[in-house]
Amino acid sequence: MGMAENEGKMQGWLHLIRYNRIGLQYSRKRYFILEDDCLNSFKSIPTSHTEEPVRRAIIDSCIRVVDNGRGSHRRKLFFIFTIYNTANHNDQLKLGATSSEEAARWIHALQDAAVKTVDLVSCSKRKYQPFRLSVSKRTEKRSIDWTSTSSVHVEAMTSDVIAPSPWEIFGCQNGLRLFKEATDRDSNVRRWDDHPAIMAVGVINGTPEAVFRTVMAVDASRTEWDFCFHKGSVVEQLDGHTDIVHVQLYKHCLPWAMKRRDLLVRRYWRREDDGTYVILYHSVFHKKCQRQNGFVRAYVKSGGYVIIPMNRGKKCVVRNMLSVDWRCWKSYLRKAYARSITICMVGTVAALREMYKTKEECSIDIGVLESEEEIKTEVGCKRIQNETNEAMPGYISGTSSISGLNDIADEFFDVPAPSEDEEGWPSNANSDSCYVNSGQPKFSSAANFVKRLQDLAVPKKGYIDLQSVSWGDSLSCSYGTTLPRDANLKMPCSCAEADPTSFLIRGKTYLHDQKKIKAKGTLMQLVGADWIKSSKREDDLAGRSNGIVTNYAAEGRSDFFFVINIQVPGTTTCSLALYYMVKMPLKETPLLERFIDGDDAFRDSRFKLIPYISKGSWIVRQSVGRKSCLVGQALQMNYFRGKNYLELGIDLGSSTVAKGVVGLVLGYLNNLVIEMAFVIQGDTAEELPEILVGTCRLNHLDAAKAVSTDAISSSIS
Repeated sequence: MGMAENEGKMQGWLHLIRYNRIGLQYSRKRYFILEDDCLNSFKSIPTSHTEEPVRRAIIDSCIRVVDNGRGSHRRKLFFIFTIYNTANHNDQLKLGATSSEEAARWIHALQDAAVKTVDLVSCSKRKYQPFRLSVSKRTEKRSIDWTSTSSVHVEAMTSDVIAPSPWEIFGCQNGLRLFKEATDRDSNVRRWDDHPAIMAVGVINGTPEAVFRTVMAVDASRTEWDFCFHKGSVVEQLDGHTDIVHVQLYKHCLPWAMKRRDLLVRRYWRREDDGTYVILYHSVFHKKCQRQNGFVRAYVKSGGYVIIPMNRGKKCVVRNMLSVDWRCWKSYLRKAYARSITICMVGTVAALREMYKTKEECSIDIGVLESEEEIKTEVGCKRIQNETNEAMPGYISGTSSISGLNDIADEFFDVPAPSEDEEGWPSNANSDSCYVNSGQPKFSSAANFVKRLQDLAVPKKGYIDLQSVSWGDSLSCSYGTTLPRDANLKMPCSCAEADPTSFLIRGKTYLHDQKKIKAKGTLMQLVGADWIKSSKREDDLAGRSNGIVTNYAAEGRSDFFFVINIQVPGTTTCSLALYYMVKMPLKETPLLERFIDGDDAFRDSRFKLIPYISKGSWIVRQSVGRKSCLVGQALQMNYFRGKNYLELGIDLGSSTVAKGVVGLVLGYLNNLVIEMAFVIQGDTAEELPEILVGTCRLNHLDAAKAVSTDAISSSIS
């Protein structure tokens, strides 16, 4: 059953979820009501206002909600999310909805409820009340309109970055507009790459969720619209947002005399706050799915779908993007073959459109089968159980930290870029030789998978190679100086300040017209940066000796530092630390002063990041997006307050969605120019217009050139 929204409260049926050693188990179906600052659970729909709930949870500023993606049990598909208490990570509750839209509404409602209590009660002042608390007397209700407009919903509709489109149109076919990825060359030069990225765009008379379910299916139902698809399967379910998929293609979609092709891809999906679905994939190697006789395995550089709602969700715009090396051995046929096959593949959007048109006119079932759509229980459930630690009795997980929720034994790594004259894999390719020849040890956790993406990046060609000797000689081993600064934006693996006018922030009248304006400047200036690696997560970098912050304090200077420490999980944890110095006294910027001196709950509700990939592959641009995000509502943040600094530690490993994005970004890191802006969100008229805290531009970062913390420590000693 779905969820109802009436009389200022959320209510509906959800499933209590738990995991055991075998896999996912949903324990019981319960009716939940979210009202005021309480989430109440009932065995059945309450018949009166005075009926007591079975369980009750307090929703306040300490509460966070994590989207765990899809999971299946007994051929039933669930969209799972976790509610947890930042004051005690053992205090958590997993719930499952039967549709992604229903799960998204609950997630948004719970997030809005937590944000609205920030100014009312703080984590430190709140009496701890766990989710498994027995029922207590009901308190008098005060109505809150959960359906009112919130920043979560409004701001998801547009971009917060001013940037040109990465696509240019080259034709129209079967009612679809066809685009190719724009290049940096002059617009008058019409040259096709060897393996061009091509996009088809069309409008479908179906809801975004229905289309999402259709394109995610890899069973027989896909043959009703995908005329290139012959057979497919889910090889392994990594987590609720990521899986490994094998697909065999029909021969008729290939040129004459060309061998049949198959694909093995890592597929990642997410749902945006405005209802947009993003599905991205690229080729990987997996020891459970070796090269098959009679097939040549094509190399998917990047591909995916973007399903954008329109007409209030009754229709959607579908973008199908693909860049593939089809492994054609005849050089004079490569470009023509690659282009024609790729156009044929993305052209399946037209068939998808016609299927939904037929459904609308004839009112027939489109035939999406449950078995494959529900993630192949036999390969999925055994892997999903590692998303969390073993469940404790009851409904409370024993996990003490978010990073431990996804300890998946990965058995795949990214495919190295193919050579120009190969058609198939080397004849001696096998799982053992691939591991040994690549020089990689056997990994056993999801965190190590992120490290593997660093070391085995997909797009090897075109990487800028720096001499390690000269790099080491040019670095200063002290905190705040390990990442060189280059104002000319030409030095690889360097940083600089980005142009603030490229970013949009809330204007003076935003509360009335929701309009944003160009930023004119920043409150702080970038004075240093670190790109370091360690065997563990590194916190409180600003407080370490012989660093830029402590050196300023030792000199008796009154400058205040604002440090942002972005922590990338892995076997070797990388940290990107940005050191900003305040340009003016804190008392002249009340909102910033309140943020620095406030509690963690307030900080979590106000700190925003605006990301932008100004140079790089379209798949990374699509994955990262260009929309501001309240970081503390999506990721675990740790704050460290010193005499002359505030450090914000952003743990990218605290979310499965973030891990998926990080995985894609790290694979292309050397080819990217990443720009970011940081904002303290203004929620009242007195706090508007917003002002950027600071900006940064990262040029072609290289994980191999991160400086070890041991090297810094030895230089200090």
